[in-house]
Amino acid sequence: MKNNRFVYFVLLPIFILLAVFFVLPIVGGFAISFFDYNPLRAINHFIGFENFGKLISDKIFLKSTVNTLVFVGITVTLNIFITLVLAQLISMLPWAKFRAFFRVVFFMPCVAPLIASSVVWGGLYATKYGLINNMLKNLFGIAPVNWLGTASHVMPAIIIFTLWADIGYNIILFSAGMDGIPPDFYEAAEIDGAGMIKKFFYITLPLLGRTVSFVVAMTIISHFQMFAQFQVLAKLGGPENSGNVLTYYIYKTAFQTKDMGYASAIAVVLFILIMIVTVIQQRLNRVEWGY
Repeated sequence: MKNNRFVYFVLLPIFILLAVFFVLPIVGGFAISFFDYNPLRAINHFIGFENFGKLISDKIFLKSTVNTLVFVGITVTLNIFITLVLAQLISMLPWAKFRAFFRVVFFMPCVAPLIASSVVWGGLYATKYGLINNMLKNLFGIAPVNWLGTASHVMPAIIIFTLWADIGYNIILFSAGMDGIPPDFYEAAEIDGAGMIKKFFYITLPLLGRTVSFVVAMTIISHFQMFAQFQVLAKLGGPENSGNVLTYYIYKTAFQTKDMGYASAIAVVLFILIMIVTVIQQRLNRVEWGY
């Protein structure tokens, strides 16, 4: 009994922090969504589900939802594929120093502030003097592309930047998971004549199941919440709201139009969307075994 009291006493500050900075903001945001809330007004009226009803007819919200799902679906898929391949290639290097060097190189963009990186890439995407357009023109003879000013190019440009900025973290996680696989499995496969591709699909990938499940879940959650690159690269939501996502729309509604009740309703929808997608992903990638 005394030991239990000591454990509760030690964990009490953590529970308080979780309640103050995690539980209370969620409950508060959910409560505000039922009000016509403006922090500059003295009285804010309770309007029930009116904010949620407005979402159905809000074309910008519907466009932002589609953009968010497209962005998350494409970036997460490409991220997992690219990081798995790169982690496998790095793990095949014969020298430990080479493996450490390449992991550091790929991880460096993750350390840089996302706002600063977005500003730099905004210069790279510049139509007239941008490095990307100059390379396309000099190497392939392609005319300059207005990456950030054309509705059809804004989202691909942001996806490319996000992949560059984010793959390093997952490479580290996958590399750690691959290093933890016992070498006996690979030795037995080599005896049976298995090549590199078969070893990857029949040994590495199955035994990396728990790591893949964790990485996919965390990547989905983080990509749903991405905001900085959309604010910098897709200014004001981009042309025809082609770069407008739910996080940016929440920010714009809450802090520019000061309609925090409606912004909270959008945030609740985003929260529910993340929960649904994450639960489905966890169900599909459930791993019940170990090695």
